[in-house]
Amino acid sequence: MQGTPVFVVKGLMKSFGPNRVLKGVDLVLHPGEVTVLMGANGAGKSTLVKIVSGIHASGGGTMELAGTPFAPATPAEAMRAGVVTVHQAINDGVVPALDVASNLTLDRLSGKGAPLLLNPRRIRREAQAVADRMGLSIDLSKEVADLTLADRQLVAIARAMAHQPKVLILDEPTSSLSSSEADRLFALIDRLRADGVAILYISHRMSDIRRIADRIVSLRDGAIAGRFEDKPLDYSGAVDAMLGRKAGHGTIEARPAGTPVFRAEDLRIASASEPFRLELGEAEIVAITGLVGVGKTVLAETLFGLRQPLAGSMELDGKPYAPARPPEAIARGVFLVAKDRADSGIVPDFNLARNVSLPFLTRLSSLSIVRRGEERRRAQDQISQLGIVCRSEKDEMSALSGGNQQKAMVARWLAEPSRLLVLDEPFQGVDIAARHDIASKLRATAHNRATVLFVTELDEALETADRILVMSEHTIVGEHMNRGVDMDRLLAEVAGRGLRGAA
Repeated sequence: MQGTPVFVVKGLMKSFGPNRVLKGVDLVLHPGEVTVLMGANGAGKSTLVKIVSGIHASGGGTMELAGTPFAPATPAEAMRAGVVTVHQAINDGVVPALDVASNLTLDRLSGKGAPLLLNPRRIRREAQAVADRMGLSIDLSKEVADLTLADRQLVAIARAMAHQPKVLILDEPTSSLSSSEADRLFALIDRLRADGVAILYISHRMSDIRRIADRIVSLRDGAIAGRFEDKPLDYSGAVDAMLGRKAGHGTIEARPAGTPVFRAEDLRIASASEPFRLELGEAEIVAITGLVGVGKTVLAETLFGLRQPLAGSMELDGKPYAPARPPEAIARGVFLVAKDRADSGIVPDFNLARNVSLPFLTRLSSLSIVRRGEERRRAQDQISQLGIVCRSEKDEMSALSGGNQQKAMVARWLAEPSRLLVLDEPFQGVDIAARHDIASKLRATAHNRATVLFVTELDEALETADRILVMSEHTIVGEHMNRGVDMDRLLAEVAGRGLRGAA
């Protein structure tokens, strides 16, 4: 430990009605150190962060910042005191309608002491200073709405840096970042650590945790279940404490593909990319992996009719397949679990049952009246099978944790039989236990369809898929059966050093 703690939480409690979410949490953050917080969905991580950042009031306990009582009533008050949070939901940290420069200086322009008249040159100069400190190479005049998810995340983090915080909270910050962008973030964290900033880093990615953690705190059922700070850190012990049981590290038994369900020949999805062939068989799960930005989402959207291929042909069950719109894909039995559940998935104001049934309401209706009982039974069945943590199918989606929202999005498309199930980053933002639940459900229901999932994390591919394909520069560059995988070759292909045509 380095010096006196800068942030101390003692006995923090919070209840929502009869539901006790936090049960006396103690947490100590030291300057110049990274504390990783791990917890399963529903463990209380989000509630803890919202109390610390001034979104929720605590229900008991105390917080101290630099030896002074700390109880922010608003996020702005927390930021002014020196506690800054970058939330997992990217758009919570940016204003999409404004340009990058305005976002980077927004808090100074809208806070106390803000100038009465705006000086565009000064705004750009101050924004450039923030961008330079972050190593952000983005056009400052560009609207944030026009940026990729990865660049929006970097802008949100850079905006937080403008506050020069005493405590920085990062909630799953690398979920939308490529390897090089994540390395840039880690370099920034190293600089902040050297400057004495205390960092609370919330993540389940073991690659992140191994890279930056000085200590790990495991949260389970609203209470601290374990603290790990002796070197070397006990990563497996931290996971076990988070889950309340041994995690289990078994490998799957790769299954051979059945009858081809989907074929693509000479498919080209970007103007400068090489054409490729893709075949997906019945009962198999294929993972397509690669860095952020290599074309995984483009291919997923092409399969679902959101985009059109530039060249090549596709077949589904031996018949031509060229959907112009998603409804045509759905009618043929091709479903997509979209990458960005906030923008393309959930409807926050609808309850869980309606979110699960939404694409299939016509099939659940008679004379335009939804059969509510059938809708509820469908949702209840999926809640049980996927282990969605909720009070009932009547809960609004906004009341669920991020991981349980993600389970609900998978449940939506598992509730009806499909011929091709496409999942774009289905494990993004979920914990290890939820990842296991989703993967187990996918494997248990795979027999009557082809399944393809697009993932950035290799662990997710290895723990779920029968076959792994590698994508680089919008084309397939490698293929591996998931048994005895040559990891050196796979990693080389992911890094763009693989041989073209390997697939």
